[in-house]
Amino acid sequence: MGIASDEILGMFIPIILYWLYAAVIISIEKLVPKYKLRSSEEQDKRNHLVSKGTVIKGVVLQQALQACTATLLYILTNRDNDAAASFLIAMVVMNTWQYFMHRYMHENKFLYKHVHSQHHRLVAPYAYGALYNHPLEGLLVDTMAGAVSFLVSGMSPRTSIFFFSFATIKAVDDHSGLFNFPWHPFHVLFENNSLYHDLHHQPSGIKYNYSRPFFVFWDKILGTYHMPMIPPSYEDAIWTVTK
Repeated sequence: MGIASDEILGMFIPIILYWLYAAVIISIEKLVPKYKLRSSEEQDKRNHLVSKGTVIKGVVLQQALQACTATLLYILTNRDNDAAASFLIAMVVMNTWQYFMHRYMHENKFLYKHVHSQHHRLVAPYAYGALYNHPLEGLLVDTMAGAVSFLVSGMSPRTSIFFFSFATIKAVDDHSGLFNFPWHPFHVLFENNSLYHDLHHQPSGIKYNYSRPFFVFWDKILGTYHMPMIPPSYEDAIWTVTK
């Protein structure tokens, strides 16, 4: 591995983009707060179970785990498959892994109470809290999803730079609480977006919308897909869930 090799870039660029994109989202929210799902005051009120400092520490720990895993994968593999095909395969594999592992974290009462509930302390998600998880969940759900996607798709280290950067930015955006921003590509191209995932973080939607970070097909196939009718004031909304 060289100083600026694909392997090194694949380890660190997604981490850098995580914080840069979160900073961009926060700046947009401050400049045009009308595009936020709820006010900053309401967000802080709902997230009283965990401090932002604790969230940052948890995210840094998760990113360290992911960087170590990426290093191991790059050492053990050496492939150069078609970039477009491996990218798409990795998207489907990651979505599948995360849907079933995420759903199991909810349906297993022990795992939810002692592991996954840590992520749900963020009742009103925000951008840089996307990777705030219990370390075990960070390993089983997020890190393993990336590892399995990388291995099954056969992607090269260079393709992985783009794939994991894209997946990282998408995860940050899905937790941002930013919605209806004009021509936002994630909201135009993906049904799985910030509104979709925000509903999952609410008490009334916690048994729905397990899919992440790209597609919603498993939710639709297995009956866990639900989206609300949105009244003018999202902050005061009583969710009306439609099948």
